[in-house]
Amino acid sequence: MAEKQFDLVVIGAGPGGYVAAIRAAQLGLSVAVVEREHLGGICLNWGCIPTKAMLRSAEVFHLMHRAKEFGLSVDNAGFDLDAMVKRSRAVAKQLTGGVGHLLKKNKVTVIMGTASLPAKGKVAVETDKGSETLSAKNIVLATGARARELPGLEADGDLVWTYKHALQPARMPKKLLVIGSGAIGIEFASLYNTLGAETTVVEVMDRILPVEDAEISALAKKQFVKQGMTIKEKAMVKKLDRGKGKVTAHIEAGDKVEQQEFDTVISAVGITGNVEGLGLEELGVKIDRSHVVTDEYCRTGVDGLYAIGDIAGAPWPAHKASHEGVMVAELIAGQHAHPVKPESIAGCTYCHPQVASVGLTEAQAKEAGHQVKVGRFPFIGNGKAIALGEAEGMIKTVFDARTGELLGAHMVGAEVTELIQGYVVGRQLETTEEDLMNTVFPHPTLSEMMHESVLDAYGRVIHM
Repeated sequence: MAEKQFDLVVIGAGPGGYVAAIRAAQLGLSVAVVEREHLGGICLNWGCIPTKAMLRSAEVFHLMHRAKEFGLSVDNAGFDLDAMVKRSRAVAKQLTGGVGHLLKKNKVTVIMGTASLPAKGKVAVETDKGSETLSAKNIVLATGARARELPGLEADGDLVWTYKHALQPARMPKKLLVIGSGAIGIEFASLYNTLGAETTVVEVMDRILPVEDAEISALAKKQFVKQGMTIKEKAMVKKLDRGKGKVTAHIEAGDKVEQQEFDTVISAVGITGNVEGLGLEELGVKIDRSHVVTDEYCRTGVDGLYAIGDIAGAPWPAHKASHEGVMVAELIAGQHAHPVKPESIAGCTYCHPQVASVGLTEAQAKEAGHQVKVGRFPFIGNGKAIALGEAEGMIKTVFDARTGELLGAHMVGAEVTELIQGYVVGRQLETTEEDLMNTVFPHPTLSEMMHESVLDAYGRVIHM
């Protein structure tokens, strides 16, 4: 079979790959995308989207139990886990279909199969109809990542779950252990705790949500404990003894090891890049701890070969992968492209309460040598938050005392994953404290707290 020629071949159709393919096609390039499993990748099928659908169901269930506070009555509030999962899968399916439509609309050739790189500028694809070879001057690796598994803590789909099992649970956990308190771990802990599971979270670092600002982590922890979660920090699950319908976890904290019984364990200890089987080492691609090493423009060092998204290392959000996809497509098309700055990528965690941040934490800013001014504003001081019945939370801003640069913003509370974008735009536009203080925020909104937090950093807060 003759080789098919393209300007660009993208391997992987997740939020990095399909976006890169569409943008390149918009710029007039002939593009093929190779995907071995699902259009939309993990994000649409097993990550960002279906988890948010499940968390939304849990949020509504939580509000049903608070009906009396709002002057409402709900009798016998309950949930149907199978129906929740069914809705979640339907949401994912709708969006996956949308990706297929967008690729077709932009005349991107979609090939379902497993790709490898037998030589520079060549992509071999194994499909259910056989094998074919694609030729392209430019190739983008967007193969994503999978759940990392630790020896002895491997998932079995029965007693020990990864995020995939947790999204299609065979049963409702009664006594749940979550290993790891990053975004994935804490979201599932929040989901199942809200639905009634007796939930324990074990985190090896000295605090949960360890990448967040310490104050925000502490406030989130306080809320989780109030909701009935058990949080064990500076602790490690050394091994799991699996029995019939139960797991005995050996949890080490300090010089003590305690044994606790659970019926379900969710392992959320990070991710591993999908770098195997591609032939990368043979091409001379440098791999560091399962991730492809790139420069700021996602170039691998092999001419014409790029890597974007999870396979290219931290940070892990889908929006980072998409933005890198656009940048690489524009670079290949000869346009002036701006590198994606990791410190400009917002992090969002959809637990209850939500957590969101961008830029440097207070500790990181000080470590980097900045003299800082820090502002804080609590949800309890905001009219909209009180009206919503969401008076727990805080917005924190960190400024460079000398220049007024907004170094970082950190939030915990209702809808902060929506609010954070205001600060992201501010940082992109190189805004200063003066710009933010002179901006009129609408009332009554949660966004007013963003204003008040800035005012507080400079001793001008009004409502506190």
